[in-house]
Amino acid sequence: MSGHGERQRGRRSRTLKAVGLTLAGTLVLGVAAAGWAYWQLNGNIRGVDVDSALGDNRPPRAVSTPSPSGTAAAVPLPTEAVNILVLGSDSRSGAENQALGGGDSSGARSDTAMVVHIDAGRTSATVVSIPRDTLVTRPSCPLPSGGSTEVSYGAMFNSAYSLGGPVCAVKTVETLTDVRMDHFVEVDFTGFAKLVDALGGVTVTTTEDIEDEDSHLSLAAGTHHLDGERALALARTRHGIGDGSDLGRIGLQQTLVKALLEQISSTDLLTSPTRLYRVADAVTGSLTTDTGLNSLAQLMELGQSLQGLSAANVTTVTLPVRPAPSDPNRVVPDEPEASDLWESLRQG
Repeated sequence: MSGHGERQRGRRSRTLKAVGLTLAGTLVLGVAAAGWAYWQLNGNIRGVDVDSALGDNRPPRAVSTPSPSGTAAAVPLPTEAVNILVLGSDSRSGAENQALGGGDSSGARSDTAMVVHIDAGRTSATVVSIPRDTLVTRPSCPLPSGGSTEVSYGAMFNSAYSLGGPVCAVKTVETLTDVRMDHFVEVDFTGFAKLVDALGGVTVTTTEDIEDEDSHLSLAAGTHHLDGERALALARTRHGIGDGSDLGRIGLQQTLVKALLEQISSTDLLTSPTRLYRVADAVTGSLTTDTGLNSLAQLMELGQSLQGLSAANVTTVTLPVRPAPSDPNRVVPDEPEASDLWESLRQG
């Protein structure tokens, strides 16, 4: 009997050891996969050191709210107001962009610019769109190759990005608004289409029929669930709506922003690791940011600080403008409304 018992104990021991090795192997593979995914996502993000390029001659930052005494040892999430310049970079070259409705021009353009002001407490936000055709003072900007650009008066707003990249876009916005851009985020439009697809599409409602040969979009007035390709076409639509100016396109883009926020908030990504990874890969793969946001940890901290912000508490507005006296095809800020708007953002 003792020999039989010893054999049973030996088999149990070998079985437990095999189970233990299997669990250990699974855990190691899981950790390795998680580590690879983090490395992959972190490596997707491109960073530009805007602060070093622009120096200290800038509007002041928002004052940080001190943490209450007696809080837990964990580092608290930031709650101060924050301003983020969001640029939509629309590259029209390459086969993939051509398939998504790009034109014949080469290079990248930033025809979309939004100042996202998140209020202190981070439970509400205002998104201010700046029309690309706005005539502004474009300041002297440092160039990546060295040297700097000349100051230009009455320059089209979107020429800042074309001439000096995101650094010049940030400086031009700060010159226009006297509001410090704490961060900038550049979103590639092709990546935007992939993000919409990863989320399962977005639902938007249009108030008029859209027929735009340039963006390849044909859409009847009403509510539609759009995949990434059609959502991108909607973001690019200009000539097929309203008077064909940039103001009509801005309205569509603001509708898309709200729809995207609602889709993200209604999608339980944590129940599907595969979809979560696809969304995270689409987001990080389409981003260029300042060096204060160019890591997954920094982006996650920003995202966690915005957990109390719902789409219903996001207000979208367009910079008040009027036709430019020098050119009816261009616009200039309409005063004093424009200055009042920027002042409201400075108040936090």
